[in-house]
Amino acid sequence: MNKRRIGTTALEVTEISFGGAAIGGLYRACPREPAMETLQTAWDSGLRYFDTAPFYGFGLSERRTGDFLREKPRSSYVLSTKVGRLFRPVPEDQVPDHSYVDPLPFALDYDYSYDGIMRSVDFSYARLGLNKIDILFVHDIGVYTHGVEKTKLHFRQLMDGGLKALEELKSSGTISAYGLGVNEVQICLDVLRRAPLDCILLASRYTLFDRSAEPELLPLCRERQTSLIIGGVFNSGILATGPVHGAHFDYLPASKDILDRVGAMEKIAAEGGYPLAAAAFQFPLHEPVVASVLTGTAKPANLTRNLELLDIEVPATEFARYDPYTIVQQLG
Repeated sequence: MNKRRIGTTALEVTEISFGGAAIGGLYRACPREPAMETLQTAWDSGLRYFDTAPFYGFGLSERRTGDFLREKPRSSYVLSTKVGRLFRPVPEDQVPDHSYVDPLPFALDYDYSYDGIMRSVDFSYARLGLNKIDILFVHDIGVYTHGVEKTKLHFRQLMDGGLKALEELKSSGTISAYGLGVNEVQICLDVLRRAPLDCILLASRYTLFDRSAEPELLPLCRERQTSLIIGGVFNSGILATGPVHGAHFDYLPASKDILDRVGAMEKIAAEGGYPLAAAAFQFPLHEPVVASVLTGTAKPANLTRNLELLDIEVPATEFARYDPYTIVQQLG
């Protein structure tokens, strides 16, 4: 599988990467055996970049990812995890609901400070059972997760000490790169205008449907030589399922407007002779600043199905037909 460089670092990642939220039990339980089978399918398919986070199953995803990678040559893969949340043990009846089914028995506290990030890294080493993390992402800092007032607090923590921790970890060789792992554009702009970042893991904001990152973030990333890793290419599923009853967009049931717009996109794909999902999966890779597209599932068959979308020819000229403004005009 082809590789692309992360920022100005020496780190290279495969163009398609594995996201570990689902193997941590996101939305549905994921027993250990199918989780490990899915990781093996990713490896057998040539994926060599694996992303996880303490938040995914409250440590469960990190443990499984580490168990899988432990026997692999360390130079053969790239691993990223995240900072910003610290976990403490609680009784099972006090485990908070964050959409993870059967998570480990912990509750979380947000901490983007110098000490918080350093502690988070140490805890991740213990859960992973590995002695090297390649990339650290500051996880879910922004209004989408915290609201306006708490975001101000967390942003100050990051600016006043968290970034210093990340830079120290990079300069010492403990990590090779750092950035943000978020699903909103504004916080990326706010941080990137004040500090250098090697990469940003951005979910759902540079997709065939949602071009929120195009006006300001993509040009700024090009200027700062910051790579993008794109997650959520199906916008919570609707670009894979089409505008069917019960389709989801941005983690919620899709509105009529969204269903209509995706319906128009599906017609474009049908006219071109390829599935809409193939265009959605391939779209971000046509942007040079994108280093990798993340795909996450807890089922080997689903992963194989997604990867097969890469083998479907979607002419580069087709992507201009999906311009959101044009689609809205077509709908009247």
